[in-house]
Amino acid sequence: MSGLMRAALSKASPRRSHRSGERVRRHSRLKGHCEGGFWKPLTKKDGWRLVVLAEEYDRLRKEPGKKNGPLGTVAIQILRYMINRMHEKTGQLDPSLQTIMTATGRCKDAICKALKRLQEHGFIEWLRRYVPTGNDGAGPQVQQTSNAYRLMRPHKAEKAVQAANAPAPDDQALHARQQAAERALYEIEEIGGRHIVEALATTTSTTGKWARDLLDLLKERESVKRTEPQLRYLL
Repeated sequence: MSGLMRAALSKASPRRSHRSGERVRRHSRLKGHCEGGFWKPLTKKDGWRLVVLAEEYDRLRKEPGKKNGPLGTVAIQILRYMINRMHEKTGQLDPSLQTIMTATGRCKDAICKALKRLQEHGFIEWLRRYVPTGNDGAGPQVQQTSNAYRLMRPHKAEKAVQAANAPAPDDQALHARQQAAERALYEIEEIGGRHIVEALATTTSTTGKWARDLLDLLKERESVKRTEPQLRYLL
């Protein structure tokens, strides 16, 4: 009797979730119905810039004594493969793990760990997907298929690389002085020659101070130019 009741209840309450007893991972979505708005176009040029960013970020964040940075060589290799594999106009990117393994020559465990590191540091996102099996009757009616991947340019990595490549305060000050010297030379030429500025520099007025500052900058620029050939020779 209990068996008949369970059968009746089963018919009256059909399963609605694709995860009810099927061999698919949690949060998986139906292939072909979940990718809209997920994939984003990415030019090859921007893709290779992303690889350069990842390499620089990995180098900068490498801890002393360790062989690799937070991403590692396998992750960089996968990122390069993804750039070549991705459809440039649509952003479609959905290789299987086996395909990535074959392309990179890495084992499944290394691939999965590298993908996780790329995800943790914001370089990649993915959607788990499933497809119908076409089977009738009892048993799983869907099965896991390849993930849909999307490449990202993380702000955290960009900020770290920009900070590392920013000129030191001394370099910034030197650059500002060089720009001021160029401006001084231009202004001297505009007002009719150096001898006029030298004449103005003899006065005690505000204009005289301006002229003396111009001459100091110009002398500094000329001094640098005189030493440049010698420095190049010594190097």
